[in-house]
Amino acid sequence: MTRLHDPARRDFASDNYAGAHPQVLSALVEANEGHQTAYGSDLYTARLREVLRAHFGEQAVGFPVFNGTGANVLSLQSALPRWGAVICAEQAHINTDENGAPERIGGIKLLTVPTPDGKLTPELVDRQAWGFGDEHRAQPGVVSITQTTELGTAYTVEEIATLAEHAHGHGLALHVDGARLSNAAASLDLPLRAFTTDAGVDLVSLGGTKNGLLFGEAVVVLDPSRSTGLEYLRKVDMQLASKMRFVSAQIVALYEGDLWLTSARHANAMAARLRAGVERLPGVRVTQPTQSNAVFVVLPDGVADTLREHRRFYDWDVATGEVRWMCAFDTTEADVDAFVSEVAAALAAR
Repeated sequence: MTRLHDPARRDFASDNYAGAHPQVLSALVEANEGHQTAYGSDLYTARLREVLRAHFGEQAVGFPVFNGTGANVLSLQSALPRWGAVICAEQAHINTDENGAPERIGGIKLLTVPTPDGKLTPELVDRQAWGFGDEHRAQPGVVSITQTTELGTAYTVEEIATLAEHAHGHGLALHVDGARLSNAAASLDLPLRAFTTDAGVDLVSLGGTKNGLLFGEAVVVLDPSRSTGLEYLRKVDMQLASKMRFVSAQIVALYEGDLWLTSARHANAMAARLRAGVERLPGVRVTQPTQSNAVFVVLPDGVADTLREHRRFYDWDVATGEVRWMCAFDTTEADVDAFVSEVAAALAAR
């Protein structure tokens, strides 16, 4: 097929815009020859289980799925009764960017709490952790946090451990939406289990698509007593791959060595470079800490529209002029510097 796009183009809209990492594509080629048993009884999925246990502990059980929405819905369904509800931040990905999947597919009530930085605290959880035993209220069963958050901020180990202890004290499970868990690990400079298993997290939606996979994520159960029925729910929710080896082989390629970490560190570093370049420009106001691969800024009227004539990125708050710029594993220093120059030119031209 004739190539239809310019491979040198880089946008700052989403790390989902990036292609697949060459090592991931190589893993797919390696896994492609010959026959392997379908529906997860293959050697690559068996290897993935070993890789996940190495990261999260011997108790960890992994379930490869097609995408992050599926991973989140499945995780939450498996930890809740039919009448259960999930406490999350208003800015949580499951509330802002999953359309109505948790509600429509999972049958889950989301109990949201406003936060200044996308992060829950025990005090914020308690705004919704009530009504236990009241038949007129959906029963809280899970606290779900996004790591890193939709605002690019990262929970510390202490913050997660405190949340886990508080959630468990209410009889609630703690779920981590880890679409950018690798970026959090790079930011915190910690192994994955340090701020998941060891901090008391019960379930993780482990990301990969935003960090170099072609497709695929995984539900990782860290406390099997908090989750049930995933073997069946995965099929019910249309997340059971017949040729699962191609999902598993990608995740193995990313997490078996340090590709996940080097890629995330690079994306984070590019975001830090972007922030350093634009925060010195008159008229640009950075609105959030840059703790991962996201930069949030407020631009003067009209500047975003000018920039979008050549680059794609998203508004975050149209009312205030806040936009979000994302870096990826394949963003280069030259890409960042060119974009900073474009921002400077757009500001000067207004």
